Amino acid sequence: MTAPSTVNAFLPAPVLIRLTKSFQNGPGDMADSGSAASQQTSVFVDFATSPGQYKHWRLSIDGRVARLSLDVREDQPFFPGYDLKLNSYDLGVDIELYDAVQRLRFEHPEVGAVVITSAKDRVFCAGANIKMLGQSAHGFKVNFCKFTNETRNSMEDASAYSGQTYICAINGPAAGGGYELALACDHILLIDDGSSTVSLPELPLLAVLPGTGGLTRLVDKRNVRHDHADFLCTTSEGIRGSRALEWRLVDQLSPRSTFDQAATETAMKKAEKSDRPETAHGIELTPLNRQIDADRVTYEHVKIELDRELGVAHILIEGPSEPPPSTDEDIHDAGDKFWPLAVARQLDDAILHLRLNESEAGTWVFRTRGDNSQVAAYDGLLLEHSTDWLVREITLYLKRTLKRLDVSSRSLVTLIEPGSCFTGTLLELALAADRCYMLDGEFEDDANCPDTPAAVRPTGMNLGPLTMVNGITRLEGRFLGQPEAIDAIRKESGNDLEAEAALTLGLVTFIPDDIDWEDEVRLALEERASFSPDALTGMEASLRFGGPETMESKIFGRLSAWQNWIFQRPNASGDQGALQLYGTGAKTRFDKGRV
Repeated sequence: MTAPSTVNAFLPAPVLIRLTKSFQNGPGDMADSGSAASQQTSVFVDFATSPGQYKHWRLSIDGRVARLSLDVREDQPFFPGYDLKLNSYDLGVDIELYDAVQRLRFEHPEVGAVVITSAKDRVFCAGANIKMLGQSAHGFKVNFCKFTNETRNSMEDASAYSGQTYICAINGPAAGGGYELALACDHILLIDDGSSTVSLPELPLLAVLPGTGGLTRLVDKRNVRHDHADFLCTTSEGIRGSRALEWRLVDQLSPRSTFDQAATETAMKKAEKSDRPETAHGIELTPLNRQIDADRVTYEHVKIELDRELGVAHILIEGPSEPPPSTDEDIHDAGDKFWPLAVARQLDDAILHLRLNESEAGTWVFRTRGDNSQVAAYDGLLLEHSTDWLVREITLYLKRTLKRLDVSSRSLVTLIEPGSCFTGTLLELALAADRCYMLDGEFEDDANCPDTPAAVRPTGMNLGPLTMVNGITRLEGRFLGQPEAIDAIRKESGNDLEAEAALTLGLVTFIPDDIDWEDEVRLALEERASFSPDALTGMEASLRFGGPETMESKIFGRLSAWQNWIFQRPNASGDQGALQLYGTGAKTRFDKGRV
């Protein structure tokens, strides 16, 4: 999965040459010398896996309770140059966890509680592997942290909305990201053996911050006093036993003799409260049909064309080709081929692929193709059967995928043309965009252009189910303090709106006609490409999430700002930075100036 030899079957020669060169540098050439170019930058990242391929996790099901046991193979790092000691993790470990969380939701409706623990005796998890971080390029580190955050958010999402409560059974020291994994669970059980601790030692040991939301989850989720949190985050020794319980760092203690029993009993009590159907049959998440060429990535419903010179990824999403099924039984029978679920899976994988493997494609341009009425019919089906466990999971998956799009550090542009199907769920792409252009009229000199003007159609999916990380809909975020604007759109729900009407309602940014379309779009993309990507990332992150803050929005906002900046500072990532010297015995000499 992680080396060029494993992707030979589907990658063409130009891509293989690029990837192979990055590996030929060898781990000795990946060490940080103060230049990002000297670090590992081109590891091909494939997010496709399945339980039969897991190297680091064991998944078992016992009635209403699932157990995910971390058993990291030291000799199977994501790329060469480090060993995964003490159950430390890297991107490969977290890809498996993300896959397991998804499969538990779709393939195991009977599961009402999930226990995360370690399969190793007296070791829980040492967190993210420091050698991996030290030899990774800046962009890889930031996207690694972002993905691990999203994975832990998906666990919390399952606990909050899917009736699958996560319990963490800590059976040894839980340090850094290991404790952050526990913080993503609803209930934390710590073995009370006099030596097992929880800790967030990143600041004193590595000169960085906990990268997967630990600081925010301590105070916002667990309501830990900030002075107690301050002490925890500035000591490398960690906190154990009764103090950990008193300070709300854990929820329960158990001696080693009854630890497994306590974890099982807690999970069974949580599972009893779940609304998931105990006798229902899940659906299999089959491997995605994806083809990667030099400048193209193709799925069944999602097509990507890369303009490498301009740094643009053109993403086409195709609407359904057939009417929706009529009953929830038919939805279950369709399984992962049901169009909304298929689109969610393919777009999710496409976003992750572009983030990690196409970092210079800084602008994503979205188009759609299909029939508005067909998309609206699928939206109606999801809304009508929203209480069905599978329909609920599909809607939640669509929401998570759109959230992943929102927090991607890419410029988002939507182009609405004749033949588009920006309806309901797909209209969210336009509402998420930093700019949205809609053609006013038709392409008069294009014989292949449909003879009806472009139209967008809002549906009930735009009015509640698909909220952003800050807990409000994209319409609410667009029209802060303007409830009348949302009411006007609600009145048009189910209606096709051509360019003038869409502009009047505030659904699009500009409506060029046929004469101006090509020039306006070209100039907008060229202008975007001329700006600093760093400044664009900061601007977009600041503008997209107006309104309230949630724990989730705080985590992503602070990751984008603080961790991004700290990872660039020589105190952490320079030649003599803490990430480079960790484990060598050499003492870091920090630049003591505050900025």
